[in-house]
Order: sequence, then structure tokens, then C-alpha cells
Amino acid sequence: MVRIFAALSFIAALAASCGALADQPIGPVSMKADMSAKAVTTVLFQAKPGAKPDLSGKFLAYLDLSELNFKGANLARSDFYGTDFTGANLKGADLSHTRLDRSVLIRADLSGADLTGATILRPTIYQDLSANTQDAPHFAGANLTEVHVQAELSGSDFRGANLTRANFYPLEGRPGEGTLATTYRNILKYCDFSGARLQDANMERAVLWFAKFTGADLHGANFANADLSRADFSGADLTGADFSRADLDGANFVGAIGIGEAKGLDQAVNLDRAQR
Repeated sequence: MVRIFAALSFIAALAASCGALADQPIGPVSMKADMSAKAVTTVLFQAKPGAKPDLSGKFLAYLDLSELNFKGANLARSDFYGTDFTGANLKGADLSHTRLDRSVLIRADLSGADLTGATILRPTIYQDLSANTQDAPHFAGANLTEVHVQAELSGSDFRGANLTRANFYPLEGRPGEGTLATTYRNILKYCDFSGARLQDANMERAVLWFAKFTGADLHGANFANADLSRADFSGADLTGADFSRADLDGANFVGAIGIGEAKGLDQAVNLDRAQR
């Protein structure tokens, strides 16, 4: 009887601990958006030259907004859960503190957009299971400070982007942290981070095959347990970056700055196969 009571208590405690995500509300997301796709299109179409349409603070979940030109719109703090942005032009748009979870970002152009504090959890990136990197969205020059990502974004362009304190850790941040979300790792193969700022970014566990970090600022970046096979760090600043248990098979560190101040290299895998 004591064992049964203890088991029931454990189950109740587990259910309570998993009852809510720290960052997002639980339960089904409403299908009733504040505006229709037609209304959003009208706002964008009627915007005067040089004016930025204001769609901030809106609940715009599940809409089909594919192929639209957002003209650098103010979309701050809006909710785009499940929204289709296939081929959308979001260059220079203000997407700060938005929810882009489960959104469709196939060929979306977010170059120069402000995504400060946004969440991009489990989006659709490719048209089919072939995962053609030509479908990947563009984030060149975007502000991704403190963005939270759980995704496969292989082939995405992050050149010159600001990823300061970006969180690419793949597990859910909730009570009992360590609970598996959708995948054990974020997949970021062939991504281009050339010239990007990744100060204190968390790339733990990420798969970064052939990723380019040439000339990037990686001060304090966390690459623990990441797969960095064939990644290019030439000219990057590695001061304080953590490579504990990372796989460095074929990685290129030629011309890297601050490699002597990087952490965890003595624990890295295949360091002897890296170029230095």
C-alpha cells in the first residue's frame, strides 16, 4: 500500500511539473485570428510608399500569408502560430517578441528583420522530406538577440546577423528541464554564420556540419556536445567559447583568434583531426 501511495504521489507531482511551459501557454491555440488573411493583405497593399504598416500586437495564427511583401511592417509582439509565410518578404520587419512557433518559413526572407526575443519552435522549413536547403529561410543581417529556436534550419543564411544570447538548446525549458521536445538536436548543417555575432549564444547539441563561422564573434558561445564536423572557424574570435565534448572532425581553425582562451578543447572529440 505504501508503494502504491508513493507511486500515485509521484505521478501527480510529475503531471503538475509538466502542466505548463515556462515560455508558452499550454492547450490548443485558438483558430480565430484578429484579422483575416484578406484584411492583412489589404493593410499591406494600402500602405503608402515609405510607410511601415502596423500589425503589431495582433493574434494572427494559422493564416495563409504566403508570398506577401510586408514592406518592413511593424509586427512586434504578434502571434503567428502556424502561419504560412512561404516565400514572404519580411525584410526589415519588426518581429520582436513574436511567436513563430509551427509557422511555415519555406523560402521566407527575414534579412535585416528584428527578431529580438522571438520564438521559432518547430517550424516547417522544407517543402518535403528531401530537406532541400534551397527552401531554407534567410536571416542575413537580422537581429536575433535572445531568440529561442528549436528547428532544422540547414542551409539558412545568418551572415552578419546578431545572435547574441540566442538559444538553440533543443530541450524544453520547463519544470523537469531535460524533457525531450521533438528532437535531440537542432540541425543547422551548411548554415552560413560568416561575420555574425554569437556572443554567449547557446548552440549546445546542435549539428553544424560544414557550417561557416568565418570572421564571426563567438565570445562565450556554447558549443558543448555539438557536432562541428568540417565547420569553418577561420578568422573567428573564439575567446571563451566552450567546445566541451564537441566533435571537431575536420573543423578548420586556421587563423582563428583566441583559440588559446577557448574552453573544453581538451575534452573535444577528434581534435587531432581538426586543422589548426
